[in-house]
Amino acid sequence: MTELTELVEHRQLFIGGEFTDPLGTEVIEVISPHTEQVIGRVPHASEGDVDRAVAAARQAFDEGPWPRMSLDERIAVITRIKDAFAVRHEEFARLISAQNGTPYSSSVMVQALAAMTVWDSAITVARTFPYEERRDGVLGPLLVRREPVGVVAAVVPWNVPQFTAAAKLAPALLAGCTAVLKVSPETPLDAYLLAEIAAEAGLPPGVLSILPADREVSEYLVGHQDVDKVSFTGSVAAGRRVMEVASRNLTRVTLELGGKSAAVILPDADLEAAVAGIVPFAWMLNGQACVAQTRILAPRSRYDEIAEAFAAAAGALRVGDPLDPTTELGPLVAQRQQRRSLDYIRLGQEEGAKILTGGNRPPSQERGWYVEPTLFGSVDNSMRIAREEIFGPVICLIPYGDEAEAVRIADDSPYGLSGSVWTADTERGIDVARRVRTGTYSVNTFSLDMLGPFGGYKNSGLGREFGPEGYGEFFEHKMIHLPAGYQEA
Repeated sequence: MTELTELVEHRQLFIGGEFTDPLGTEVIEVISPHTEQVIGRVPHASEGDVDRAVAAARQAFDEGPWPRMSLDERIAVITRIKDAFAVRHEEFARLISAQNGTPYSSSVMVQALAAMTVWDSAITVARTFPYEERRDGVLGPLLVRREPVGVVAAVVPWNVPQFTAAAKLAPALLAGCTAVLKVSPETPLDAYLLAEIAAEAGLPPGVLSILPADREVSEYLVGHQDVDKVSFTGSVAAGRRVMEVASRNLTRVTLELGGKSAAVILPDADLEAAVAGIVPFAWMLNGQACVAQTRILAPRSRYDEIAEAFAAAAGALRVGDPLDPTTELGPLVAQRQQRRSLDYIRLGQEEGAKILTGGNRPPSQERGWYVEPTLFGSVDNSMRIAREEIFGPVICLIPYGDEAEAVRIADDSPYGLSGSVWTADTERGIDVARRVRTGTYSVNTFSLDMLGPFGGYKNSGLGREFGPEGYGEFFEHKMIHLPAGYQEA
């Protein structure tokens, strides 16, 4: 399997369920992070295109059939979307890898089949969600309803474009909402596959629009007066801006932001199992994952052997063409991301941290936005490389004394998104998990289950995705007072 050999070009936008000509002439060029060559072109949506998409969504929600269909009817449509992912998962995986550098060896699962699982899990949650319930009130019986919030602006990043799109669209659409999906200019090509699938699945007119655009157009979308809900995934800085703009209309927001998660290795841990379990999720997506285990906390009593084991494992990662099935670490999505990682590597050395492996561009790659898998040792948690989200293949190994210090270091972060603990005593691991202030946590594993709530504490975000908690983000709550003594017929 090699790089894309033909230019992928689209001349229309998907607005209100139809492919239509854009209002402007601006074009987005998609650059391969491996070859640094143009591999695709799509229209750049304008503010006028946003107006058209939001108007279509507004009409479809206010007057169209989608919110008024039965849940089973909506599930039938969403099931067709989910099934199409199963059929076209290799196409999704290859196209996403070509755009953002994810190794194809993991892209099939992480980029494509995981997105399918999100759609499927949302269906499972929707079937048992309490849309309406009776309660005994102080003054009489109550009927509590959960009704779809309305028009949703879903803004997704480039690192897992279909996974994050599914995390927003699946619950929103199943709830009866309509949506405008704004995709990243780095990864717009796979969005056209989603548009084809949505059109074929039978979504009614106006229910879904998909717009590739930059930050300025994104800001216009989230500040639109006819948008009822914004669901955003991205950086903390961008999340703050989304919240600020949305607040002008008091638009509801869900923010899934960054992380600097800690994998805590307790003194009794099986080191071989810890290395095998942590390495794939420290350098996952070439280090471009908000949940990546970017801080590894090692007891001082075993620090040297842990450092040696992780340095060897990281140094052995196969770096190369993301579309080569043997590649384990590909290029970063853009040159700016490569520069950012290299700048942090220089900063880490200036701060006094020691490079245990990596630290440069890989000599095997003459072109492309590559950075070697890099592990820093002798890291203090106060260093910038330990506190700031690098979003590249740069990992910190931090020593600690006792378990209390390990928990303190894990918590000493502006983020609180993910984390893990590795120990021979599962109950002890669960106790650590309960003490660390973070939204998701794993004991002797790393996973993200789509039937449970996902989201962060502190700067890692607001609200939740997945599970009934995430599904509930797309509903308004209504209380209906009933007369005293009322009995349902």
